[in-house]
Amino acid sequence: MAAKRERRRLSDAQIDWVVDAYTRGAVAEEQMSALAMAICMGGMDHAEIARWTDAMIRSGERMDLSGLGRPTADKHSTGGVGDKITLPLAPLVAAFGVGVPQLSGRGLGHTGGTLDKLESIPGWRADLTGGQIMSMLGPHGPGAVICAAGPGLAPADRRLYALRDTTGTVPCIPLIASSIMSKKIAEGAGALVLDVKVGSGAFMKDLDGARELARTMVALGADAGVAVRALLTDMSTPLGLTAGNALEVREAVEVLSGAGPDDVVGLTLALAAEMLDAAGRPVGPDELRAALADGRAMDVWREMIRRQGGDPDAPLPVAPETDTLTAPADGVLVTLDALAVGVAAWRLGAGRARRGDPVQAGAGVEMHAKPGDAVRAGQPLLTLHTADPERFARARRALDGAVVVAGPDSPEAARARERAGAGVVLERLAPGAGA
Repeated sequence: MAAKRERRRLSDAQIDWVVDAYTRGAVAEEQMSALAMAICMGGMDHAEIARWTDAMIRSGERMDLSGLGRPTADKHSTGGVGDKITLPLAPLVAAFGVGVPQLSGRGLGHTGGTLDKLESIPGWRADLTGGQIMSMLGPHGPGAVICAAGPGLAPADRRLYALRDTTGTVPCIPLIASSIMSKKIAEGAGALVLDVKVGSGAFMKDLDGARELARTMVALGADAGVAVRALLTDMSTPLGLTAGNALEVREAVEVLSGAGPDDVVGLTLALAAEMLDAAGRPVGPDELRAALADGRAMDVWREMIRRQGGDPDAPLPVAPETDTLTAPADGVLVTLDALAVGVAAWRLGAGRARRGDPVQAGAGVEMHAKPGDAVRAGQPLLTLHTADPERFARARRALDGAVVVAGPDSPEAARARERAGAGVVLERLAPGAGA
């Protein structure tokens, strides 16, 4: 702790010792908190981050997917609002013969969790054994699985993440990068595509920080022999038209039916193309769209849900209470802030303040317009969903100033019409290409 506090490099031996000792409980929480804060303040060079990542991988087991007889690829998003991309993406990629071992997490704060979304499907279960995961990915399975990571994968990261969440050390590039990459490398996929979000609804608010995080993770993957590439994508506005668990599942199923919002479809296709190319099975955009339109991806989704105990035909939960925010005047919607929408969904019950808190499956925010759209006075802009109507007031406060309508001929309206929008790929990074 003293070495990093004084901005000195940690040696390999020091890193190996502290990660192992903390995993075993031999390092007190207060000591590890101090070290995490010192790392946030003093940073780490690439060699330190690589060794820290490797030590966290070695704290547990690694999955071996080499016997599947098919290439494997995974995707990781750094988190955003309305980011349901994993749900249509995994079955779409699997429809082309690439195994997708998508080990996901639950949400905390304003960013939604993939497992929370899927747990809104009646009967669906997140916890699978290693054997069940292999069966899902094998020749007689759907080829894709979305589930919780087992306790044996990078247990050092499991402990450290919980600590970081309570000590204000989450937004720290060395710790974010090593946390993500230790789990993903231990997961054993041959290729990994990173969706690094940029904007108000993301951890990384600016392009420079997102670029640094992406470069760090791509380099860590190259060190470990994993084909990693990263897309930097916009998260200033929510993805799609929903933020909330069952609401987002419903929208993901629309995408798997060949429909859905353009931004969700576009990012799903972009990430699928990257995953398939990284896995050595490149597929063009027309064929990817065809797999959504003709039911191939939907067939994988339905089998994947059934194999995990869910009923793909069961009605999704619906919140019993709604409240609507309307446009104050005629004009153009120029602002719909992602962070504010995420906080509102969280306050409605879609998210949790602490790990282990329950979430409402039906809670969330439904959006009826996106920036650049023309609106009329009194037109619904947002519908708030919850089981507890007393939550509406706090959710509305989160949205104060977050939804702005300007005159149709104003400079703000012109900029909103021209702006790229949610999910748009801002940059692409791969080994040897700026990483």
